[in-house]
Amino acid sequence: MDNEGNPLTLMDVISMDDTISDEIDLKIKTEQLYTYLDSMKASREKEIIILRYGLYGNDYHTQRQVARRLGISRSYVSRIEKKVLLTMKKAFGA
Repeated sequence: MDNEGNPLTLMDVISMDDTISDEIDLKIKTEQLYTYLDSMKASREKEIIILRYGLYGNDYHTQRQVARRLGISRSYVSRIEKKVLLTMKKAFGA
């Protein structure tokens, strides 16, 4: 019931607060992202994405920090990151 005693429908709730649908959409996409990452076989690619974007409770790292940590060049980190993101974009149909 709303403040005036009228019955509420799902559409009333969603239209009252668009953030609910946005939060649900974000949660679904986040779960898809983690499922995709869990299925990745290339550990270096996975590690770069996890470190770059602060996933799985890690802190966000710059490309330079990731490169230093993995003992590779910053440009190589950039190429791997770009490749993985393009693959993910295709996988998610974006």
